[in-house]
Amino acid sequence: MAGRREGFLRGGGTQSLRMSRIAVAIVIGILTGLVFAFLYPNGLFRSDPLSLPRRLGKSDDLEVESAGCESSEKVNALNEDIIALKEKNDELKKQVQELNEKLRSAENGKDATVASDEHPKAGAFGTVKGFRTNPTVIPDESVNSRLAKILEEIAMKKELIVALANANVKAMLEVWFTSIKKVGVPNYLVVALDDEIESFCKSNGVPVYKRDPDEGIDSVGRTGGNHVVSGLKFHILREFLQLGYSVLLSDVDIVYLQNPFDHLYRDSDVESMSDGHNNMTAYGYDDVFDEPSMGWARYAHTMRIWVFNSGFFYIRPTIPAIELLDRVAGRLAKEPKSWDQAVFNEELFYPSHPGYDGLHAAKRTMDIYQFMNSKVLFKFVRKDAHLKKLKPVIVHINYHPDKLPRMQAVVEYYVNGRGNALDSFPDGS
Repeated sequence: MAGRREGFLRGGGTQSLRMSRIAVAIVIGILTGLVFAFLYPNGLFRSDPLSLPRRLGKSDDLEVESAGCESSEKVNALNEDIIALKEKNDELKKQVQELNEKLRSAENGKDATVASDEHPKAGAFGTVKGFRTNPTVIPDESVNSRLAKILEEIAMKKELIVALANANVKAMLEVWFTSIKKVGVPNYLVVALDDEIESFCKSNGVPVYKRDPDEGIDSVGRTGGNHVVSGLKFHILREFLQLGYSVLLSDVDIVYLQNPFDHLYRDSDVESMSDGHNNMTAYGYDDVFDEPSMGWARYAHTMRIWVFNSGFFYIRPTIPAIELLDRVAGRLAKEPKSWDQAVFNEELFYPSHPGYDGLHAAKRTMDIYQFMNSKVLFKFVRKDAHLKKLKPVIVHINYHPDKLPRMQAVVEYYVNGRGNALDSFPDGS
């Protein structure tokens, strides 16, 4: 027993010694690891060459240059991506605008259907409003495919300024399109009624369209005066509306001082400047007619309004607007001595009565101090210290026969800042 006990003790001592050595080795390993972790926190071996201290040679220069080239290429690529994204963003904005216009048209069409096919319930007092803006027609390019291509390039947001001109108004036409260019309006078109005006516009970089030969119109267009040529527009404008475009119809005796498209409401079939000279005459008033022989009923109330000017109006491509053009053109063809402006207003304002069906068109009068006629300017505005500080959108020399010199004076006064440019002209003619 004593021998076995002694052997057991000897064997246990050896095993204990071995375990002690292992423990010491582990401790040493841990301590060594901690030391290296402190001295080399990123490790002894790294793939990043910049972390190793070394001398730069030619190969290193090449690597730096290569990295610089790659960086420059990346910058260029990013710039190209930015440009592409901006272009895409502009395109998306344009699509959003077009979709909004289509949505408004669809809503208008829906409202029109509701108004005609259903029986809506009236809302609370003061909340009920009638339908004002008629839906636009579906464009029909088969009407005039050549004009359709021209308008697609020129028009913006499906609208443009249109003027008719022949050689008789060449000098005024030049002042007209020069003022349009000055205010930065790109969407305008001259309908040339003869070859001379077509060549003149092309030589001055002015968008121009000459209609296909039509002797009935061309003979009048080549030789007619202002009023005769003015009557042609109601026939010619029909194609523009059928193609789905809104038109700001303009005579050429007009000076543009601001972009007119920034000042339109677009809520009516026809939006026109007025021949009125103050708020009453332009927007309407109660005119009392006195007939003393009637005694107690001697006073009869009437409604008066100065006429719309048929030389400057904005017309939308709607069924009532096209009907207006047809009515005026039809009457002028049958009544050659009629004045187009008189017929234009009669068809717009006369109500339905026995033997006559009135036109159901929405209409709006433009602000007389923004869309200014020459009576307002020369009789009132230039003499008023406050009004003369206003800058109109356009000035139409419609009240005076000496059109060209007055147009030039308007340019001098409002564009070139010559304060006495309007002083030499009389109020009237």
